[in-house]
Amino acid sequence: MNARFTDLSQVEALIQSLDDAADTIDARAGAVVRKVGFDTVRGAQAICPVDTGHLRSSIGVDFDPDGLGFEAGPTANYAHFVEFGTSRMSPQPYLLPVFDQQADLAVTAFGQIVGNIL
Repeated sequence: MNARFTDLSQVEALIQSLDDAADTIDARAGAVVRKVGFDTVRGAQAICPVDTGHLRSSIGVDFDPDGLGFEAGPTANYAHFVEFGTSRMSPQPYLLPVFDQQADLAVTAFGQIVGNIL
């Protein structure tokens, strides 16, 4: 038998380290996802065009059960028309610009998490 494989304790230690890292990554990633979700809502509400306030107040966020994803956006039935415009109205984007900015920040944060773990 090759000497490199006679002592499995190092392999077992590596497996345990990777398992521990996965738990840490999940916890930290979940915190990033929550921050990005709430910051997306806050940012969209801040730049949302306001007439009656209904559109702004309808912007919210729902998190996935595993905490590693979210869906943010308005529930107002006319929200799409404001964001993208119509043949009679220019677009007034309020959600996608904020989401794009937050996505960039999330990528950076996830990179830092992985870099700190490995």
